[in-house]
Amino acid sequence: MDLAVIWFIAISVLWIGYFVLEGFDFGVGTLLPFMGKRDSVDRRVAINAIGPVWDANEVWLLTAGGAMFAAFPAWYASLFSGFYLPLFLILIALILRGVAFEYRGKRDSSTWRLWWDRAIFFGSAAPALLWGVAFANIVRGVAMDADHIVTASLLDLLNPYALLGGLTTLSLYTLHGAVFLSLKTDGPVRARARAAALRVACVAVPAGAGFLLWTQLAHGQVWTWPLVALAALTLVGGVAAAWARREGLAFGLMVVTIIAAVVTLFGSLFPNVLPSTTDPAFSLTVENASSADYTLTIMTWVAVVFLPLVLLYQGWSYWVFRKRVTGATVTGETVTQGADS
Repeated sequence: MDLAVIWFIAISVLWIGYFVLEGFDFGVGTLLPFMGKRDSVDRRVAINAIGPVWDANEVWLLTAGGAMFAAFPAWYASLFSGFYLPLFLILIALILRGVAFEYRGKRDSSTWRLWWDRAIFFGSAAPALLWGVAFANIVRGVAMDADHIVTASLLDLLNPYALLGGLTTLSLYTLHGAVFLSLKTDGPVRARARAAALRVACVAVPAGAGFLLWTQLAHGQVWTWPLVALAALTLVGGVAAAWARREGLAFGLMVVTIIAAVVTLFGSLFPNVLPSTTDPAFSLTVENASSADYTLTIMTWVAVVFLPLVLLYQGWSYWVFRKRVTGATVTGETVTQGADS
């Protein structure tokens, strides 16, 4: 198999890792205002559920971006210049969210915590929405000239297909976060998260089904049909498992849903990496956007050596912090959930 194709697959896997792991982080942050009063222990429980892992999950984004830059520099250049504003907003939101996690508890002030909670909500909901808009446009294609310069405007990116993609990722990650909270916490937060999952599913299921069907009919390939069906079945199954209070099964099915959906998107994109709606001849493909074989060979050996180490470390960290988070966990004493901290 061509090294360029191998690295296209590898980058797909990195994005899958990012959306699976960071997806529930986004969901928890989006749900934070609904997990309890602004000064309640319950909100601290929700934040602590992702506290040990959220920053490690973001490493997948850095790795995916770095791999795109090294393996497909033309793709990286056209994508990050043509999608400058939405990607800039994602960056600002991620920075704001990271600062909010660190600063929320630095002062004993309800107003202080309220503003940082709002930052967590915005810093989670905005990327969850904008990543869907961005990837929908990548699959759909954008106006691009013969020099691979994206000429599409911001309004061009806000087309109906892309907006549906944004709604899909926002609702899907919120559902993913609700299922994760019901698995990771106990007490009132667990009950609220379970209820939130069932409500969010009313949007996530039809939006996800509509977006994947649109993707398949407009851009899909024959072999991606089973993936669309798998994503639909596991999404419905995950909601049913959440309703039946089988959180572990629900979370596993949500992971499969996201994997199948992302593979569908990348499978629909291949062999292009950024199609041109101006003229198909102007499209960036796996072949014309890739680096030299020597660069790809070095990258392959580096990945073979270091990727298993990263996976082992991250797996170990999840194992260490596997226990449920409760009010007693975050306060160090027995508390009444929902009481002011």
